[in-house]
Amino acid sequence: MNTPKGKYAWTATVGEKGQIVIPKQAREIFSINPGDTLILLGDEKRGIAIPPKDTFEKLTKLVFKEDKK
Repeated sequence: MNTPKGKYAWTATVGEKGQIVIPKQAREIFSINPGDTLILLGDEKRGIAIPPKDTFEKLTKLVFKEDKK
């Protein structure tokens, strides 16, 4: 099966404590390291998404942005 460039699919198993292991290739591609904080976004109809890890910082800055009036 040919996949579009930059598109990936992996599987992960949920452990007894509800934890999943992000596959090594995914961690390498997205520079995910031990101790990193990730955001999980959920939509009951569309599923769960894990956006790039810098999204958390961008979202935090947007939420706490000072209003310059």
